[in-house]
Formats: sequence, structure tokens, C-alpha cells
Amino acid sequence: MADKLGQSLQNWTESQVSTWLRSIGVKEQYVEKLFDEEVDGQILLALNEDFLKTNICMKSGPAHLIIQKRDELINSQPKSQEKKKLTSGNKTELEQKKIDQKSVLCLSTTSEGSLAQSSERDQDILKERPTSQEQCVLTSKEDCRPRPFDQEGIDFIYVKHRVLQPESGAFNLTSPCHEFKSFSVAATLDRTRLQAKFAKEVLKFATGCMNIRSNGTIHVGVMDSKEDAGYVHGEIIGIPVKEKDIYVDALDYIERSFSSDKEHVRQCVRPPRFIEVMDRESTEKKYVVEVDIVPSISIVKSKVYAVRLPNFKESTNKVEFEKEAILRRVGSKTEPVNDKDLSDFYQRVKDRDAQREEAEKNQFLSAPDFCKDLGRKLTMLMTSGKKFIEKEKWFILVTNKFIPDDLCNIDWLLNMNMFCVFDFDPDSKTSGLCSRYLQHHAANMHSLQSYRISGDMSINEFTSHLHLFEQTSWIFCNGRTDFKGNETPCDEMTWIKTKMTFLRESVSLICKQILPKGTFQVIFLLTSSVEKPLLHTFYEFFTDMEGHEDIICICESQGNFQKWQSFAEGSCGTETVNNSSVVGMKMSHINATLQQIQPVKACASKHLPVFVKGTCLLETHQEEQMYSLEILTVDHCDETSKDFIDEEKANIEQQFYRGGRVNWLHFWLAEHKYVGEVIERDAHHDVSKLLNDALKRNADQTPVNSINIYHHPGSGGSTVARQVLWNNRKDLRCAVVKPSYSAALVAQHTVELREYEEKDPQRCLPVLLLIEDSDKEYLDDLRNELEVAINIKRIQYGTLCFILLSCRRSHDPERRCKESPLQNVSVTHKLSDQEKRKFSGKRQALEEQYEPEFILTFVLMSEGFNVDYVQQFVKHLLQGIDRQSVVTQLIHYVALLNTYVQNSFISQSHCEALLALTIHMERFRHHDFERSLSDQAKLVFLHLRDDKTHIESIRIIHPLVAKEILQQLLGNQQTQSSLAMNLLCETVLFEHRFGRDEYLSFLRALFIRRARISKGDKYDSFFSPLIEHVCENEKSPDTAIELLKEAFQRFHKDPFFAQQLARLHYTYEKFEEAKHWAETAAKQLPNNSYILDTKGQVYRKWFQAKCKAIDNDNVPKTAENIADAVETALKALECFKECEKAADADMENLNSSGFFSEVEVGCSLLKLISSSQVFANRANGHSECMKYLLTDYIPEEVEDAWEPFHGRLKKLNKTMQDALEWISEDLSYFQTDVGADEEETPESPEEKISHPLTWLAKKSSEYGKYFSESHPTAVHGHLNPANLTPFQKRMIIYHLGGGNITSILSKLTDQRNAVPLLESILSLYPSNPIKAKFGQRDIVNYIVAHISLNCLSPQTRMVAPLKDLQALCRQFPSDKRKCLPSALFLLTLLFWPEDHDTDLEKENKYEIVQSAVEHLEKGYWTKMKDIPQRKRRLYTHFFLGSANGLDKFVHKRKFERVTKLFSVSEKRMKWFRGEAWKKPELAMMLKRVSGWTEDGVVYLEGPRKKKFNILPLHVPSVPHSNENITFYLGFTFRGPVACNIIVKN
Repeated sequence: MADKLGQSLQNWTESQVSTWLRSIGVKEQYVEKLFDEEVDGQILLALNEDFLKTNICMKSGPAHLIIQKRDELINSQPKSQEKKKLTSGNKTELEQKKIDQKSVLCLSTTSEGSLAQSSERDQDILKERPTSQEQCVLTSKEDCRPRPFDQEGIDFIYVKHRVLQPESGAFNLTSPCHEFKSFSVAATLDRTRLQAKFAKEVLKFATGCMNIRSNGTIHVGVMDSKEDAGYVHGEIIGIPVKEKDIYVDALDYIERSFSSDKEHVRQCVRPPRFIEVMDRESTEKKYVVEVDIVPSISIVKSKVYAVRLPNFKESTNKVEFEKEAILRRVGSKTEPVNDKDLSDFYQRVKDRDAQREEAEKNQFLSAPDFCKDLGRKLTMLMTSGKKFIEKEKWFILVTNKFIPDDLCNIDWLLNMNMFCVFDFDPDSKTSGLCSRYLQHHAANMHSLQSYRISGDMSINEFTSHLHLFEQTSWIFCNGRTDFKGNETPCDEMTWIKTKMTFLRESVSLICKQILPKGTFQVIFLLTSSVEKPLLHTFYEFFTDMEGHEDIICICESQGNFQKWQSFAEGSCGTETVNNSSVVGMKMSHINATLQQIQPVKACASKHLPVFVKGTCLLETHQEEQMYSLEILTVDHCDETSKDFIDEEKANIEQQFYRGGRVNWLHFWLAEHKYVGEVIERDAHHDVSKLLNDALKRNADQTPVNSINIYHHPGSGGSTVARQVLWNNRKDLRCAVVKPSYSAALVAQHTVELREYEEKDPQRCLPVLLLIEDSDKEYLDDLRNELEVAINIKRIQYGTLCFILLSCRRSHDPERRCKESPLQNVSVTHKLSDQEKRKFSGKRQALEEQYEPEFILTFVLMSEGFNVDYVQQFVKHLLQGIDRQSVVTQLIHYVALLNTYVQNSFISQSHCEALLALTIHMERFRHHDFERSLSDQAKLVFLHLRDDKTHIESIRIIHPLVAKEILQQLLGNQQTQSSLAMNLLCETVLFEHRFGRDEYLSFLRALFIRRARISKGDKYDSFFSPLIEHVCENEKSPDTAIELLKEAFQRFHKDPFFAQQLARLHYTYEKFEEAKHWAETAAKQLPNNSYILDTKGQVYRKWFQAKCKAIDNDNVPKTAENIADAVETALKALECFKECEKAADADMENLNSSGFFSEVEVGCSLLKLISSSQVFANRANGHSECMKYLLTDYIPEEVEDAWEPFHGRLKKLNKTMQDALEWISEDLSYFQTDVGADEEETPESPEEKISHPLTWLAKKSSEYGKYFSESHPTAVHGHLNPANLTPFQKRMIIYHLGGGNITSILSKLTDQRNAVPLLESILSLYPSNPIKAKFGQRDIVNYIVAHISLNCLSPQTRMVAPLKDLQALCRQFPSDKRKCLPSALFLLTLLFWPEDHDTDLEKENKYEIVQSAVEHLEKGYWTKMKDIPQRKRRLYTHFFLGSANGLDKFVHKRKFERVTKLFSVSEKRMKWFRGEAWKKPELAMMLKRVSGWTEDGVVYLEGPRKKKFNILPLHVPSVPHSNENITFYLGFTFRGPVACNIIVKN
């Protein structure tokens, strides 16, 4: 242990040494001097007096004192430890550890606040924190009171190692004197010996007490001074009691020990009491056995008692009696009266009797108990001294069995924010508190084991897994009788053995990781007798909450309270226990008292509007089942109590005008004229108009409608959205989607809300759903889930069911609004003239009430966030700020995060940790944080509360203010990069455990998240905006690299930081380092295609740089000189191949970047090789080059130089062709160009190709050009196909754009020169294709070229008739599994039956088509993997027209002219809603096909043998009943699809 303390001393910081010096009384000047000299624990161990006198200029006295005390500190420890080790015997390590720490701890907490500076290691030691008293009492034991004397029916408990007051003599006869006996050996004896020993001690003590007429108690199982030196006098140890009757029967010795007055003695000596001893470390039951002696005057008057004490003689092996003696108490001992005092003793009997009589009289005359104001005490405890119970405070209830009468009085509990309940009543769910609670609220049943968190789970995952914060968690701590699982109730000792650890873990998890101190209160509600497990629970909460100030005990019965009190006092002292307990108040009184201080009226009812224009009751437990929604009811906020409104209204209004989010109560207060109205901006009118238009019934109505509000950050978009909800709450069902729930869950709850208490799902009010700050993907998902639900429920088409009101940030809201005025509304910082008038009027009214700085955001807003105004405001604000203070540092950090990370904040508990606020042990500590802020911080910080967890956090009042503060605070002295580095290295914040997930996610976003226009940013960035700022504005890429390196280390070598580092390095052409970082990332995530793509990009950029260097430096392109570049390109190709493999195996994402990059690098490599001296400088250079790349031939000039790559270069043609084919096929499935509002995944590929169709056409042509250029004539159209090999023809076809189906079809879209090009392509094919033995791909390209040419120029003679093309298709493999998707697609197209076919022909054709569709469908699902529905767009290439032959295939482009005046998103909407299909031009072109629907599936009329089901393109348009229908037919790579389905009348 000495070395252990030496170690802990060694770890002390300078500030801990200072604290210790103060505690031993060293003068402040010396303390400061030693602190300045950086004396820490290690140096303290090495100091000597000389050093202190000479170097620190100390006087001899203090120098001597320091050295002496230090040595005592080191040496004192082992002795007491040795002693303890001998005596404690079975002390657990934990207990030993706790004792070891106490000595250290006392030092580090003597002066307030020093703990906060203690180092990380010390923080770890502190985790095993003893109770507050223990901390400073070095190793002294806690005192405790004895059991109340001679009272019946008292439930009492002792705690091992606590200490009773020392043994005493009599002082007023009725207060008992005490005698302690340890019996540590005696208790183990056999029955005879034990009884004799017990009787001897009790009767000796009893006779002594009776003779001097004093009450007394003898305690067996408590240390007396004679015994073992390791314990202190009066220390409670307890003895094992196997059979209680041994002790009870031992008193039968009375009859043999007293010759007369036996029955007197029987009356005065009470039967033994067995008081249990609680031991936190052991599961063995022990007791203190106590006997009370009550010599009532009526019994003992004028008597003197003589006794013969029993004694077991080992020599004779039997009990013998000593000679008779008269005993009396002298001080704290019992002694015989010797002969010379005997007569005096007899004479004084009368005096003693008189004294006893007087004492007994006085005892009954003592004043009645002073009556306390329990109501006020309860109120103060529950509200922490405020007028109301805080709305946001969480409560944890610990309780046991309720008596039925009390269950009628729990309304106060129903109104509390109940986080969890530790319930020790196994019948609670059937007949106890839980059953009553469930009638009003939703709760989840858990056991203590449910709170075991697995190692890889974050706290956020854990809380959502158990639905904490959403519904009350009901923890059955001692089994549950109604449950079939393995949860049986058990007795106390078994509980301690089996469940104690789980309890400890669950309490620790809640107090140390889930709820920060100060956000919750623990109520012990003791409604029946207290058992040990409850006491253990108190101890765990007390130690984990580091104090008692948030623990309350409520107990009606004084008797139940006694045991609790006797236990709790040891932890926190009698006074504290009494101050934080309310004892003796009936449950009905508690109920009435607490309801008066709750901010809402008890059991208020809530109502929703219904379809037939009335309202229905919304049950709370039903509402809580829909926990992903915040439901707005008709009478929202009506339940708020009048007193609460008067107290809080000004506060609510001011918080809003300072920049806080508007809350419902504010609208309610404005509506009821308690506060001024909330201004309605113009956007409110626009949204309301769109909403009303949507509500007008029409047959084309989509069931899910969307209205989008795009707003500048902080311009009031969210207020507009909430106003719309508030104003419509009586006519629609309104709700806000809470963040971080899956779309599927939100949809499920939304559907439940729509149908709640409605009879007919066809006749319900629409739900108006507000979704804030979510991305487009989430909205699409939600819409999709809702559509699927409507479909399953068969709601009639044209019924409006849901309106999604989405509120999203954007840097250019007006542009969004122009794009789609039917759906989008913009809210900006600019005010219209009408708004300006409203705002200036409101501003005057507010400035009469508040100082301008208290309604800051409103003032800024009424100025339209004018840049100069914001600058002036910030400049004025920052005058005289203390730039060195830690609060200013905090402002810096928050401003940095708020500037770069949308919606970021820092939790209050992080701030407290940074400001080193050790929360003092006081109940009313709420202003501590506020008080510690500077004036500037008070003005700019806005306090937020998380809607779900109620945990408090801060941000700056407005993003524009944050940005300005950041610029002005940093000035020219400091850069943003140095600030970011400080923030990264701020260990206190980084390691702080509450709200850690959010903090780290913001910090991560600061360094990694790229700006995206689609996410409301100004531009799309290549790196995170902070990193770009450091590179561009600070012109310091190296600093950016350092920042990311530090972040990589901080975030435990996170591979995504390594990926960013690779990208940053290659951007600045530092390729070696880029390679290192890309490999670091790939090593950790070898299957992540995005990271492998980055690795490929490193080599790609490196290759580009090498080519550029060769060109710039005019290096002769000899084989040797370019070998290095060639090798790099091949390495890049290898990486992209790996990326493709990983992408293919990844079932969640589609990442095609590897294929695109492979083609691009391939093209550049071909360019380099063909321009090398070997091939470029000869007349037949190109054919030499082709010969080298396509055959085994190797020119001697390259033989040695390129020796390692010959094999790979010769494969180039094949791999590039495969990649082009893959891309072509991929594009055939999906709508092709990336839309403006496409979302990027967080880890999207480096180079996103925005127009893949054009890209593919260009690259295919380039690829064909390299491999066909030996025939320059080929390109100019003077072709003589006879001279060309099949390979050359194929390459020329590639060059002309006929190499793959997508390139050919893209000619229908981009029609320049398309007809001559297609004619040239077809002229290269043999005149009799059937004999030519084409491969599958050639057949596909040949047929598609014919179909395309026919679409563009139906008159041309070159187009083959349909029959010939059908004949050619017969060459596709008969085993359809071997067919390419494009081949199967052509089969569905070409074999679609014609009107003039015979029935037999039709039947045969349908068979071919159906078999092709079956395999297309399989291929589609392989291709689609598990990606979400909304990403599965399907591209319809052709529609079935009304003509015959090849003319019946109408390409989509032909009728898109009908809608070409609309913007993309509106066009999509018009097709989507089916409006565009009604145009008469379309009816002319397309053919309507007949069919029917059966259970929501569309079938085609025609095929006889096998029903042909057709996929509907837009699922909600399928009628729900079984109907005859007609529709247009489209052809896709998934098979035919039905569009514009109409029911036949």
C-alpha cells in the first residue's frame, strides 16, 4: 500500500499539491510559489528541507512541517492498512480500494473546484466515489443511532461497520445505558455453551440496571473495547443467528439464577430483539441481538436483587452457578457491591425509588411533537424552491407495494415526467401501481437485466432500443408474478446474491451516462415496510449521484420510515435525511398538494377533430404509443394552470424574440391575449393557400401531398410552419415528426393518427405532418411508406390522406420557389413592405417591455439581417470582452461549430465541464451555470432543451451572428484553424460522457461533412467548408492536413478521416502521403467501395500529374521514360477493379464510380501509349500499336522497358469493353441523369458524373477511335467494309456510337446527325445477318439500331422488317438464364402480339414474352440488391403505339414534347399525378390495352394459358376493388409496365 500511495501521490497535479498544502496550513504565499515552480506529486516526493529553504526561500518552520506531513502521509498508511488487513479478513477488494482512495480523496476535495482540475487519471479513481461524508474523514467510521428503546412494531436496521455511541452509565434513569458484547467467538459455540454465556452477560447487566433503577440495553454483536484491535469501540459487526430460540430460551436461566422475585426479573427483562445487520459486501445474514431492561417502579419498588450467574466449566463439562452477588452499574461497567458498601447501598434504595418515580412521571409529561408544515416542505422539495414543478425535469420513482387505498390517490404521479420506476412489488402489473399507471400512460416493462449495455452499443442506440425518454420504463426489481419469463420474486438474501449487481449497473448507467446531474430527481415512495433491496437502491443512487440533493423520500408511516432513516443517516447525516424526507403525510394529502404545483391540470383531457366535424377524446396512453409524433390537439395547452401562465408568460415571449424556437404555449398565450400576437409573415399566407388548394377534393388528387418551405437559416421558416399547424389544428389532424425515427415507424404512427377513433378508413380527416430539417431521401421514404400503407388499406384513389409540410434550410429559397411554385414556398431574411410595417409596429411594442438586447433576434430580423447592422451589433457586443477568460473560449467554440455545422449546439453539461463548475452540494443550484457566464455570453447564448430528453444545451442566437462573432473575436491575431485545433484538443469536452454522441457527431461534421446545395448549403464543396476555408482563405493546406491528422488520432484512427487525408494530399499533389492515407483507410475498411474508389483516385491523379510533367518538360516519350506513368495507370485500374468488386458485394448501396473511372483511366492510358515515340513516329505506327495491344506481338523497343506490364496492357481492350457494357446495362435500368435535387450519400464517390448518357456516348466513341484509327477513312463515312476485319468493324461501330444499347438509344434524345450515323453503323453489318453467326451483343446492337433508325426516319429503306428481326432473335440462347438483360428486353418488345395475329400466333408470342419477363424480373432483383424503394427508379424506354410493325414502338422522347414547357420537378409531378396522360396528342399516338385488376394486381387481357400480370408504374393508381381496366403499356428492363390505369365503366 505504501507504494500504492506513493504512486497516487506521484500522479498528483500541481493544483492537487496546492490543495494539500493549504489543508495542512501552509501560508498562501508559499503555496503559490510552489505552484509557480510546477511542484507536482512526483516532485513533492523528492523534496527536502534544504531545497525548500534555499530555492523557495521558506522559513525553517513551514519547510519542516511540509516534509514531516509528507512523510506521515506516506508512512501512516501502511500501519492502518496492515491492521485492517488482519481484521477485515474477508473485505472485498472494492472496499479496500475505497478505503485506499479516501486518504487520497480527502486531499483533492478540500478546497472547492480543485477536483475539476485533477488529471484524467484522478478522474478515473474518482469513479469509485465514496459518499460525501467518507471523502474527508480519512478512515473514520460513520456514527449511527441505536434502535428506539422498548418500542413495539419498529422496523429497524443496522449497517455493518457503523458505530454506536460508547457504552454509558445511567444519567436520567429513563434514557437507557448501553453495554456492548461482540460474541464473535461465542456465537459459534454449541447450544449449551452459547446459552450459558448469553444468560450470564444479560442477567449480569439486567441485575446491575434493576438495582440502580435505570433502563438499559445490552447489544450482542457490537464490538466492546476489550476485543480485537482492528475495530473501534461500538462498531456494529453482527453475529450469525442460526436459531433465534437459542437466545430466547437462554432467559430460562432466570428461574435458576434468582432465588426470589423471579417473576419481577421476567417482567423487567424484555425478550431478545433481533436487528438485522446490512452488509453491502456480503450476502450472509447477521444480527445484533438486543435485550432491553425496564425496571418499572411498580415492580422493583424497595427491592434489591441478588443473582447467581451461570458459567460453563470445561473441566466438568457442565453449567455451574457462581455464588450469589448483588450487582450494580458503576459508570459503564457492572460491578458487585462489596461488603463495606452494602449497608449504604440498602439505605439508599428509597432515594433511588423516588428518583425513578420522578423520571417516569417526567417521561409522560414531555411536550407533544411540534407540528411541521409538511405541505410546504413537500412543495419546496419537489420544485427545488421554485413555484412549480419543472416541466422538463425527469423523475425516477423507487417504490414498493401500494395499499389499495393509496392507488386512488396517484393523480399527481400521472402528471409527472416519469423516466423510470424501480418497482419492488412483484404484483404491480396485476394489482399495484403499474396496473393503475397503465390505464393512463404507455410504459415498457423491463427487468434490471434490461439495463445491461453491450460493449458495441452507443448510449443513443441503447436509449432508443429501450424507448427511454419516449415511454416510461417500468423496472421490476424483484420479479414479476404475471410474467411467463424467468422473473420470479425472491427473498432478501437471494436478491442480494443474484440481483444486486444488476441494480448497481442500471443505476450507474442512468446517473453516469444517460441523465446529467440536475436534470432529474429521485423519489423514494415508501408505501409498505422497507426491505434491504430498497436500502441498497438508495445507497447506489446516493453514491452515483454524488450526493443527496436530488433525492427525496416520501413515507406515510413513521414505522416504515424508521428502518429507512436508520440506514440513510449513515450516508448523509440525520439532519439531511430529515430535511429531504416528508414523513406522516397521507397519500390523499400528498395528491392534493402536488397537483397545485404542477404546471398542467391533473388528468386533463385532449381532443382531436373527426371527419364528421366533432371531436373525439385522445387517450394519453394511446398518444404515447405514437411516440414518433408530437400530436397537436384541438385543446392543446388548455390544461396549463393559470398560476403557471402568470409566472412564465413573459419568459416564454422573451425566449422567442431572443431567437428561441416558438412553442405551442406561446401561440396559445397570443390567441388568449396574454401576450402580443405572433406576426404572420407573407409565407404563412402562401402556405395556407397551397394547403387549401390541396384540400379541395378532385379526382386526380394524390393521396400524399407535399408542400415545402425553404428558408434561410434563422429566418423564421419553422415559425411559419408551426403557425400553419396551429391554425389548422381544429380542422385537420396535425403533428410534428420528432427527429431520428425511421420513416417506416413515422408512417405507421401517422396512419394510426389518421384512423384514430374513426369508423371508416375511407372517411378520415387528412393528417398535416410537419417534417423539419430532413433530407429529401427521408421525405421520399416517408411518402413511399405512406403510399404503400394507403394501398394496403385500399383507400379510394383521389382521397387526400396526408399532407407533408417539410421545412428545410436553403441558401437560395427563392430559386427553389421558382422551380416549383405549386409546391414550394420561400422564407428569407428580406422583408416585404407589408412585413416591414408589421415588424416595426411590433418592435415598438416590444421595446416598451424589454431592453433591445433581450429581444435580439427580433431586432435583427426587423432590420432584415442587414450585414452592417449585424457587424455593428457584434462590434458593440464584444467591447471590453475578456479575451483570455474560459467563457470567451467557450463563445469561440460555439461560434465555430454554429458557423460550420447546421443545427449544432454544445450541451450545458459539456459547458459546465469546460468552465470547471463543480456543482456544489445544494438543492437549489440552477443558476450556477448562468451566473458563471460573462455578460456577453449571456446575451449571445440561447438555451435550448432537447424535445425528447429535455437535456439542456446552448447555441448562439443566430447563425449569422455566430459567423460575425467568429470573425471579430479571432481578428487578425488568431486563425480559424488554430481555434479548430484547440477545440479538437480540448480533452474535457471530448471525453465528457453526457451528450457525447451528439458532440462527437458535430465535431466530426466540422472536419468531414461536405457542403451540399441539396442540404441547404450555398455550394457543393469538395471538402468540409472549414477545411476549404483553411486551404483557400488561410492559404495553408499544410495546416488543414495537420488538423485532419489530429482528428484522425482523436477519433480513434477513424478510416473516414484517413480517406479525407488521402483526398486532401492528392489535391495538392502530395501523392506518396496520399497513398499512405488511402491504404490506411482501406486496411480498416477493405470492403468499402467508396474508400477503395479514393485509393484508385490517388493513383489516377498521380498518373495525370506524371503525364502532365512529361508534356510540360518536353521529355521525349521513349518507352523507358513513360514506363513509370504506365505503371501508375495500371495500379489505378487495379484499385478501381477492387472498388467494383466491393460495390458489387455491398447490398445496401449502388456505387458505379469504379467502372466510370476505369474507362477514363483506360482512355488516358491508350492516349499515352499511342503517342509514345515507338508508335507515333512511324508511318504504320498506329497499326503497330494495335498489333501490340491486340496480339502476342511485342516490338523490341518496349520489350524490356515494359516487361512487367505486357500481359496487363494486352487485356486493356477487353476490360474497357466490359466496363462500358456494364455501364450501358446499368443505365438501361434507371432514369439516367443525376437530377439537381439528388441526394448524395455521406460517402459519395469522388467524381460524380452528372450526365452519364452523354459521357457514355463520348467515351464509347473514344474507345472505338483508338482501336479503329488505322482506317482514317472509316470515320469520314467513305467505308469499304470489304477490307475490314470483324474486330475493326466492331470498333468502328463503337466509334460511331453503336457499341452498346444505351449509346444507340441516346441518339433518339440527342438527334444531331443521328440518321446518317445509324445508317453508317448498319452498313458495317453483313448483308445477311442470320448467316453471320453474331454474338449476343452484336444481335442486340444490330436490332436496336434498326428500331432507333425507324423511330427517327420511318421512310428509310435500310430498316429491316419486323419479321427479320424476330428471326434474328431466335439466335439468342434457348436457356434464358444465359441471355443478357438487353436481349430479354428485345424479346418482350419484338414479340409483343399484333392485332392481325391469329390466336395461335398470339399465344406463342405471349409465351416467349412471359418467359423473358420472368428472367428480367430475376435479373432486376439481383441488380437492385437491398436498396430502398425510392432509389429504384425504372426507366421506360418505349410505349406501345397504335401502329403496326416496328412503328408500334413509340419512344418516350416523342411525347415528352407535350410537357416540355415545365420544369423538371413539375414535369415529374404532372406525369406522377397522371395529368399529362390526358393530352389528346398522346391518345393519338398510344394504344390503350385492356385488362383487369384482382386484389390490387394488374392482369393483361389476352393470354389464355397463363395469367400475365403487369407491373403498375405508379402503385397508388391501381383500383382497390376488382375492376376491368384499360392502360398504356410501357417497356422497361424489368418487363412491361402499366401506365395511366383507368377503370372501364
